[in-house]
Amino acid sequence: MKKNIFNKMEKLLKPLGCEVRGVDLKTENRPEIIKQIQEDVTKHRILIFKDQGIVSGDRHVEISRWFGELESTFYKHPKSPHPDVFRVSNDKNEGCTNVGRSGWHIDGTFQPAPFSYSLYHMESVPKEGHTLFIPLTELIESLDKDTYDTWNKAWMVSDRRSSLVHPLIYSHPQTGKPVLCFHLGMTTGFIWNYKLPSEATASHEEYEALLKSIDSKINQDNGKYIYVHKWEPGDFIISDNLAVGHFAHSSTQAPRSEVGLRVLHRTTIKGTTPPKK
Repeated sequence: MKKNIFNKMEKLLKPLGCEVRGVDLKTENRPEIIKQIQEDVTKHRILIFKDQGIVSGDRHVEISRWFGELESTFYKHPKSPHPDVFRVSNDKNEGCTNVGRSGWHIDGTFQPAPFSYSLYHMESVPKEGHTLFIPLTELIESLDKDTYDTWNKAWMVSDRRSSLVHPLIYSHPQTGKPVLCFHLGMTTGFIWNYKLPSEATASHEEYEALLKSIDSKINQDNGKYIYVHKWEPGDFIISDNLAVGHFAHSSTQAPRSEVGLRVLHRTTIKGTTPPKK
């Protein structure tokens, strides 16, 4: 373990992420600690802060502002603790339901610049209800040449703004590493070689095949690249949204009567750099 500038315990996770103990996000405001956290999120892509208790909506927003301007584009549930906090649940009376279940994705692909960070806090932890994460760079690096070439010439068309087109593979604006701009449940089509002389619209068969290819590669070798986060009370996650894909496990919508109440709070940080080749 590297020596850090604040007293904490780290546990590196595989294939990505770092578990952090010894930091109290409810009170931490020292500039040098915030800077270290910012750097560690870029390095590890996911920081999982343990034993945080209940983080208020106002404080959740304060922590989020360490990473930029908040962008809140989602449904406002009456029980949300703050206008910029997206509240999701397995009980429609407690939060928005069926969130994150339409397919693997990054957040904000319907924006000119997808969200740069997502911050999650589980206020009420059920018996089940995992969140799955996958490192996008390692996923791309695992591709055979033919699959990579196919993905690399594809541009996704968002289903919310049909004129919005993003390259499927592009370079992360901070690290320069290859990442994906994708949403398997919110893409209406693909364009091959966008704005090049060979530009062409993918056929429906090609569209379906590419979605299947992405999902298949994510789940290759029994999901060896997937990190399954099993929530515990007090967990607070800060993720580099551009570097990590995620998906809500089917158990996130298991009935409250069977697994208990699930309430997850999430904020998203406005993207500043549109994806580009």
